[in-house]
Amino acid sequence: MWEEKDNQLTREFMFTDFSEAFAFMTRVALIAEKMDHHPWWSNVYNKVTIRLSTHDAGNTVTEKDQKMAAAIDKLIVGEVW
Repeated sequence: MWEEKDNQLTREFMFTDFSEAFAFMTRVALIAEKMDHHPWWSNVYNKVTIRLSTHDAGNTVTEKDQKMAAAIDKLIVGEVW
């Protein structure tokens, strides 16, 4: 579940292994390019942390971030791919 904290939407995703985590990041990258909205993220082995905020709006959470979070969530339940 996404958590709004410090003017960011944040969520951690856990996967079976690094390959699965990296594949997820690749799919998120394609969505980010399409939406022209790029997340801050990190990856350590099977864990991916994503933070969303809108730089053009003073680094706050906007509708753009909510839409990006919803698109990422659809990846997890298999609705996008």
